[in-house]
Amino acid sequence: AGSQLREIFDKINNLLSGKSVQSGGRTVSVTQHPQGLDFVYYKLAEKFVNQGEEEVASHRDAAFPIAVVASGIWEIHPRVGDLFLAHLHKKCPYSVPFYPALKEGTSMEEYQRMLGYQVKDSKMEEQDHFLKRMSGMIRLYAAIIQLRWPYGNKQGTHPHGLNHGWRWLAQMLNMEPLADVTATLLFDFLEVCGNALMKQYQVQFWKMMLLIREDYFPRIEAITSSGQMGSLMRFKQFLEECLQQKEIPLPKGALQSSFWRS
Repeated sequence: AGSQLREIFDKINNLLSGKSVQSGGRTVSVTQHPQGLDFVYYKLAEKFVNQGEEEVASHRDAAFPIAVVASGIWEIHPRVGDLFLAHLHKKCPYSVPFYPALKEGTSMEEYQRMLGYQVKDSKMEEQDHFLKRMSGMIRLYAAIIQLRWPYGNKQGTHPHGLNHGWRWLAQMLNMEPLADVTATLLFDFLEVCGNALMKQYQVQFWKMMLLIREDYFPRIEAITSSGQMGSLMRFKQFLEECLQQKEIPLPKGALQSSFWRS
């Protein structure tokens, strides 16, 4: 509920502002240690990224309540935003976007980690689990760039707004696609943030969508094997429907104004 989110937001904001906060039956304050605030900034940013990787990966709609809190905290405490991006880029290089290349002298295991895979006892995680985690993080990022904390300072600009989403999309289309990964993440990103980008960039946005369908989609198709068709077909259907209706629907789970009265 909206009232619960406000409580969570206020608690985090109070903690970062140096006030005493109740946590786990104890009273804590960042002023209790000289590095207290730095530590909390770091761990909080990491926690937001983890929520994308775990929570949003399992429950897609969770991207919006988490993102609106993260965006609001970022606005008041910019350091959290810098650290959020650092954690996000390390765990999900595709959020840069960047596809790390295999360099001489890098072990296969190390390279898999650079690509964002979890490697335990030299065993790499399953592809579908990997894609689910990457999707969760991209969906959270796509939600953050379009959401503002509704009770914040209306005068200021978004700390990391839609222009970053436009740049991400343009950079993705300037890179050679990766089988499975590119189709999955473009779909996730556009499903969450396409409506907001469409309203902001209008004609330019539809030019970009046409470019994806006419030029970029065939390039993804060319490198996709028969076993990886699922994500590609989902993306294709989404593209076709949006271009046909000249509309990108509001994402499922988006926070309506009524939510804040709950």
